[in-house]
Amino acid sequence: MTDLNFWRDRRVLVTGCTGVLGSWLTARLVELGADVVGLIRDWVPQSHLVRSGTMDGIKVVHGSATDEEVVNRIFAEYEVQTCFHLAALTVVSVANRAPAPTFETNIRGTWLLLEAARQWGKIEQFVLASSDKAYGSHDVLPYTESAPLQGRHPYDVSKSCADLIAQTYAHTYKMPVAVTRCANMYGGGDLNWNRIVPGTIRSVLLNERPIVRSDGTMKRDYVYVKDIASAYLTLAEAMKDGEHTGGAFNFGVDSPRTVLEMVAAIIRLSDHPDLEPVILNNAQNEIQDQYLSSEKAHKLLGWKPQYTLEEGLRETMDWYKEVISN
Repeated sequence: MTDLNFWRDRRVLVTGCTGVLGSWLTARLVELGADVVGLIRDWVPQSHLVRSGTMDGIKVVHGSATDEEVVNRIFAEYEVQTCFHLAALTVVSVANRAPAPTFETNIRGTWLLLEAARQWGKIEQFVLASSDKAYGSHDVLPYTESAPLQGRHPYDVSKSCADLIAQTYAHTYKMPVAVTRCANMYGGGDLNWNRIVPGTIRSVLLNERPIVRSDGTMKRDYVYVKDIASAYLTLAEAMKDGEHTGGAFNFGVDSPRTVLEMVAAIIRLSDHPDLEPVILNNAQNEIQDQYLSSEKAHKLLGWKPQYTLEEGLRETMDWYKEVISN
């Protein structure tokens, strides 16, 4: 249960607030009465942050997480108490094609945020969005938080590095920093049509055969964005008085599915249940099976996902129906 008193008038910085998670997390923070500052690089009119009207209820700083001057100004000028650092380049195919911008944003952007928070000196919670991709490939599944971080491909490496840098600030400088490693997240507002959930939903809404870039056998854990927003809030609240400094937490639903199973689930919920996917089998630099254990979050934070896959997909499909109809 979210602590309303904790968030009321709390000065919160959200980077990447026009992204999928950033939009929903920011909206929830505004509902809870937080005083939110959003760092926004690009204007994204289709984002949930804009479409929901949340943008009108926050303070907006225009700039990039890689702009040292902008980042330093935010912490001091807005007296940030809690920071959710979500800003990142997240498209695997883009990272493979042009790794340098991904490294610049995901790695350098992370240490600039952390250093700005350290220089400010009054940060109470700093939550970094790492990823299950930070683990790289392991033979033993599901991943627990004790698994080594051994990304091999550009995006995975960027998350491994950012994750370790965050832990450095926690352990060396005793900063109240914790890390989230989330399963594959889906929900309204994801505008990357190459991803399996938004791409498949758009296809079925248009009565087109969904495209599967891989062979469809890759196995992942899929978690709804509202459950992840809840996870971030739960973790930040639990970090009061320095608790969980340097901690890392997996968040997922502990129910891995293949890509083809996800596509089938979306097709079943659509108005065109007879559609068959087109399997391209040309995905590169992606791990075959990757899924998490969320047991630590259950035990230490009391967090559990509230949405079934069908419930989450129904809400997600409704969001895209409105976007596409407009």
